[in-house]
Amino acid sequence: MNNIPKLTLLTLLLLAMTTSMSNVAIVTMLPHLKNYFNDVANIEFYSRLMLTLPSLVIALLAPILGHFIFKFGKKKSVVLALFFFSLFGSAGLYLDSIESLLISRAFFGVSVATLMIVSTSLVGDYFKEKERHKFMGYQSAFMAFGGVFFVMGGGFLSDISWRFPFAIYLMGLILLPLAFYNLKEVKFDDDKIEQPVHISSNILFVYFLAFVFMLIFYILPTQIPFLIIEKFNASGSLAGTIIAVAFFCNALGAITFAKLKHRFTYSTIYLIGIFLMAIGFSLVGVINNVYLFFISSPILGFAGGIMMTNVTAWMLSKTSVEKRVKSSGYYTSAIFLGQFLSPVVFHPIIEKLSDIQDFFSLIGSFLFIIIFISVLKYFYQAYKS
Repeated sequence: MNNIPKLTLLTLLLLAMTTSMSNVAIVTMLPHLKNYFNDVANIEFYSRLMLTLPSLVIALLAPILGHFIFKFGKKKSVVLALFFFSLFGSAGLYLDSIESLLISRAFFGVSVATLMIVSTSLVGDYFKEKERHKFMGYQSAFMAFGGVFFVMGGGFLSDISWRFPFAIYLMGLILLPLAFYNLKEVKFDDDKIEQPVHISSNILFVYFLAFVFMLIFYILPTQIPFLIIEKFNASGSLAGTIIAVAFFCNALGAITFAKLKHRFTYSTIYLIGIFLMAIGFSLVGVINNVYLFFISSPILGFAGGIMMTNVTAWMLSKTSVEKRVKSSGYYTSAIFLGQFLSPVVFHPIIEKLSDIQDFFSLIGSFLFIIIFISVLKYFYQAYKS
C-alpha cells in the first residue's frame, strides 16, 4: 500500500462508503414519508420500497453490469455513477409524487451497482493478496462507521423534514473530482480476462443461504423504525441512534468471525448467527420501553456482522480464482434480492397481525424452530454414524 498515493486510498474508502449508505441514510425518514403521502393507497408498502427498490435493481444488474463497465472503462464509469448517484439520490428534495420518487430510486440503484462493482474491482486491481486483505479490513471498518454516521445524520435531518435526508446523497458530487483525479485504470492482457462462469450446485446453496440471511436481517432497517417511531413515539434522531448502534455492532460481529472460524465450520457459524438473531427478534417482541432497543439492536447487528462475513467467506471458498469476480456478482445479486424481497414477503404478515411486535415474536420463534430442527438433525446423524 506504500506505493499507492494516500488520496487514492482515501478515494477508494469513500467509494465503498457510498455503497454502504445507499439505503441507510433514509431509513428514519420512512415513517414521515408515510404521513406526508397519507392519502396514497398502500403507502406503507411503497415507503418500504423506497428503501429496497435500489436493491432489486442491483440484484438484477450486478451480474451483467461488469461487461459494460469493462468496455466503457472503470474510471469513466465511476465518474458518471457518482454524478447520477447525487442526481437521483437527492431527488427526494424536490420530487413530489410517490411514483416519481420510486422511479428515481430505481435509477439510483443503477448508480450504486456501478459504484459497487468498480470499487470492488479496483481493490483487486491495486492490491496483491496480503495487502488486499489488509485494505479490505480498513474498508469494512470504514463502511460500518460510515453507516453509523449516515443513519444518525439521516435521523436528525428527518426530524426537521422528511426531505432533508436525501441531501446526504449530494456527497457524490464531492467525491466526483476525487475519483477523476486520483483513480487510474489498470490494464490487463486479453488472455487474462475471466471466462464465463458455470455455477456449481454447491455454491448455489451458499447463494440461497445468503439470500435467506438478508431476507431476515433486513427486517431491522425496514420494520423496526416504524415500531420505534410509531408505537413508542420516539424521535427520528433516537431511532437513527438505535439503528446506528446495530451498525457499530455489525462491524464487531464481522471482526469476531475470524476467531469463530478457527473453531467452527461455515454451517455451524451460520446457525450461531441465526440463534443470536432469534434472541434479538424475540426481545423486540416483548420490549415495553424504547430504550430497551439498545439491548436488542446490538444483538441483531452483531449477528448480522457474523453471518454476512461468514456467507461471503463461504462463497469464496466454493469458487476458483479464475471465476471469483463473476461468482461474486451472482452473490451480490442474492444479497440484494433478499433486501428487496424482505418487505414484500413480510408486509402481508404484519398487516394480518394486530400488533407489529407480534411479528417480531413470530420471527424469533420461527428462527428458534430452525435451530431446534438443525440440532436434532445433527444428533441424529451423529447417532447413525
